[in-house]
Amino acid sequence: MKILDWYILKSFLKTFFFLLLIFSMITLAIDASEKSEDFVRSGLTFSEIVTKYYYGFLPHIIALLFPVFVLIAVVFFTSKLALRSEIVAMLSVGMSLNRILRPYWVGGIFLALMLGLANHYLIPVANIIRTNFENKYVDMGNIAKQQRQYLNNIHFRVDTYTYAGMRNYDTTTKIGNGFFLEKVKNNQVFYNLRSESILWDTAKKQWKLENAVERKINGLDEEIKTLANYYLKMGYLPSDISEDDFKKDKLKTPALTRFIKQEQIRGSEGVNAIKFERYRRDASAVSVIVMTMIAAILACRKIRGGSGFHLALAFIIGVTFIVVDKFSMVFSTKGNLPPMIAAWIPNVIFAVIAWRLYKRAPK
Repeated sequence: MKILDWYILKSFLKTFFFLLLIFSMITLAIDASEKSEDFVRSGLTFSEIVTKYYYGFLPHIIALLFPVFVLIAVVFFTSKLALRSEIVAMLSVGMSLNRILRPYWVGGIFLALMLGLANHYLIPVANIIRTNFENKYVDMGNIAKQQRQYLNNIHFRVDTYTYAGMRNYDTTTKIGNGFFLEKVKNNQVFYNLRSESILWDTAKKQWKLENAVERKINGLDEEIKTLANYYLKMGYLPSDISEDDFKKDKLKTPALTRFIKQEQIRGSEGVNAIKFERYRRDASAVSVIVMTMIAAILACRKIRGGSGFHLALAFIIGVTFIVVDKFSMVFSTKGNLPPMIAAWIPNVIFAVIAWRLYKRAPK
């Protein structure tokens, strides 16, 4: 890294963080105007709204638009360099385009690492703050969500050969009725456990069955036991039974990876959405590097339209990237597109665009 590299890198980072601040303030203003009635109805003070909502909302929205912010920032300051003929001067003294792009690589990788770490560990914590506030205050009028505390006819798979279910379950009291658990081998039930009442024992961190009936079946032989109090470990926590559309967003990556394995064993129908979220966290970070290269190559040419034309192109590319990302997510979660492929499709498409721009750029 030489003086010129540091000059470009500092311009890159200063422009990015400045635009990040500006866009964050605009986003906060828009969101506050949309939720003003919810804030008034909540009765919270300004400081409570900031700590209980915006501490979670701001990191979430920044991470969502981070690659686009990088794209706009690089286009903005690079087009200024081109407009002042600084890029032309670098090329005229014998510097290759590859050499000019070196500080862009450094800056892009640095910001990609920042976003990657945030996606894996910071954003899930922020999503807990954001979704808790929205469920409590923003969605207060949504009666359907409030009634979801009482669930009926629950069925799930504990592992590859164990199935369980409840007639109904109250997520608030963590008490269920009509519980059953069956183990199947070679299409035959060899173990059956039933109880009219099941509850979560917070002290022992286990499920407690009251007046349970246990049956062990071996061909024509059957052994029956009545158990007044029986504690059961089945790998399911109360949080796993309750319906939470944002659970995958609130788990840090190590916990999310364990959750994926758990849901695969259970045969969950929504496992594709969870896998997509896991792969998206890595793909989103890599997209920062792709956007950096597209912006740098695109804006290094001095043209008549100047910065305005370059910024218009940046906005078009940014919007297109978001649209492609959303389409790939829908095809994965609602269709048969493998989650890993869906998460990386936008990066592949725009990496090809970056390569085409590079081949046509003056060297």
